[in-house]
Amino acid sequence: MSIAIITGSAGLIGSEAASFLHEKGMSIVGIDNDLRSYFFGTEAATTWKAEELKSRLRNYRHWSIDIRDSGKIFQLFEDLGRDISLIVHAAAQPSHDWAAREPFTDFTVNANGTLVMLEATRRYCPDAVFIFTSTNKVYGDRPNSLPLVEMDTRWEIDSNHAYFNGIDENMPIDGSMHSLFGVSKAAADLMAQEYGRYFGLKTGIFRGGCLTGPAHSAAELHGFLAYLVKCAMNGSPYTIFGYKGKQVRDNIHSFDLVNAFWHFYRNPRCGEVYNMGGSRRSNCSTLEAIGLIEEISGKSIRFSISDKARMGDHIWWISDVSRFQRHYPEWNFDYDLQEMIAEIVDVTSRRSKKAARGV
Repeated sequence: MSIAIITGSAGLIGSEAASFLHEKGMSIVGIDNDLRSYFFGTEAATTWKAEELKSRLRNYRHWSIDIRDSGKIFQLFEDLGRDISLIVHAAAQPSHDWAAREPFTDFTVNANGTLVMLEATRRYCPDAVFIFTSTNKVYGDRPNSLPLVEMDTRWEIDSNHAYFNGIDENMPIDGSMHSLFGVSKAAADLMAQEYGRYFGLKTGIFRGGCLTGPAHSAAELHGFLAYLVKCAMNGSPYTIFGYKGKQVRDNIHSFDLVNAFWHFYRNPRCGEVYNMGGSRRSNCSTLEAIGLIEEISGKSIRFSISDKARMGDHIWWISDVSRFQRHYPEWNFDYDLQEMIAEIVDVTSRRSKKAARGV
């Protein structure tokens, strides 16, 4: 049985990948030491998901290893050797604001940790496919230079503009403010590309927009839609940072992203980069998201709008996924925005009721 190693296996993308690949008949080795609770507090801890995976997936093994620990990672890879056919590297420090608090932690987790995983792959299973979950933040705030127009509930771009259907992989990453998080992820992104081009590893780099789904252990600093739903369910106030609440994000369900990973795994390339998000199919402004969540959940969200935007944040981002669709024409979206929100609302509501009963 071929082995898939998944870092951040108890997080949103990692847990989705574990379930998906287990169903495809692979043996899963999950690596997750719940650094998320250190980043965002106990409310964002992923231990609950790790326990759920261990109890539900027969061929799932969990290792609480820090991806920066090259000795332990190399030993694990050496023990498993060429039985490893796929690495999904989803572990990361994912927040702009948190990165500025502890730059060394952010960079070593995102950049050094990725280097450790790439080098372990090169040494012990060089024929395996390596998938890196990157981010659209590698482009910095360059998208903010686009000729955006203010609408009633969102910022938008003219329908005749080349980027109307989304921003493609040709947008430069230089000459812009990235945030320290964007820099650490860009370093990891480039390293994953280089291990593909220089060493010939089968590396796929997926630059995600907003990744979402019901397994998200959302917090204020990370997990846009899921955290908004959480606020609706428990009555917590929500602060929108800048741009009048009209900033636009595309949203992709974790299943659709992992399904894209699967297509890449079956026909891999070396050092290929893909922008991957909800595209024109699934996008919304923060104000529009609040309206949809209130409509679907029947709950009101108490929110305020701060004049201060997050440094390096995007005003408007929609991903052009056409390169991936050209390379893998059998892949398509399963979820639209309303379906994503409805699922997150349902799961969050059920978890809240269980928590209230002490289950």
